[in-house]
Amino acid sequence: MKKSKVIVVTSGKGGVGKTTISANIGTSLALLGYDVCLIDADIGLKNLDLVLGLENRIVYTILDVVKGGKSPLEAVVKHKQLKKLNLLASSQIANKDMISPEDMKMIINELSKHFDYIIVDSPAGIERGFKNAVVAAQHAIVVTTPELTAISDADRVIGLLENEKYDEDSISLIVNRVKLHMVNRNEMLSPEDIRSGLAVELLGIVPDSEEIIIATNKGIPVTMEDESKISKIFMNIAKRISGEENPIENDLALLKESSKTGFKGFLQKIFGGR
Repeated sequence: MKKSKVIVVTSGKGGVGKTTISANIGTSLALLGYDVCLIDADIGLKNLDLVLGLENRIVYTILDVVKGGKSPLEAVVKHKQLKKLNLLASSQIANKDMISPEDMKMIINELSKHFDYIIVDSPAGIERGFKNAVVAAQHAIVVTTPELTAISDADRVIGLLENEKYDEDSISLIVNRVKLHMVNRNEMLSPEDIRSGLAVELLGIVPDSEEIIIATNKGIPVTMEDESKISKIFMNIAKRISGEENPIENDLALLKESSKTGFKGFLQKIFGGR
């Protein structure tokens, strides 16, 4: 019987790309051969089914599990093309108070018997939905963008995770929407600010990309878009999650043409002095 590794993807600030990150990490792990279940814990504001292109296949939601007597496995829907990728969708007619942390523990405990990885897409913020999302996970990925407001909110979320008994080994960071041309011109928030404010493991740096927007609008995770550079970056993140030795510097080779020296300096500043 399987026993999942449960990962929550969270943020303090909305609009940092957390759902897109969740979808593409889950897709990448499935492409690596793992059985993956994504859980949309953003009750009342579901989006994960849209990003995955599964909105027309949803029959039951997490609310049907909690209130309607369906088992968690009955409510899970498989991805159309990638059979190892599964989704437990959220409900638009529910609110966060209709599902408790105990409900989420029950759902994840049941699904853990059937999947290698469970990825929980947390709602933004620090209220009941956050508590629901983090309560049963073993590892938290905090998503931020290189903006002072996003980093300040992420710092607060890291503090809340520590209050929930997460330690430094069970929290990691993805910096999303890095604009490489601004890094080259030293116009983006410095890596030193990110590192000093959020002293957790760096899991990945995802550049700002039109490819992600186009893929999301098509309902196709960008990781499924064959050999694009951005899909390879998500695959590298998934390999790090699975325990494979895959230094973040490997991503530099994928971005070398567009980033020139700026992104290399960005990485050197992050890792310098550690």
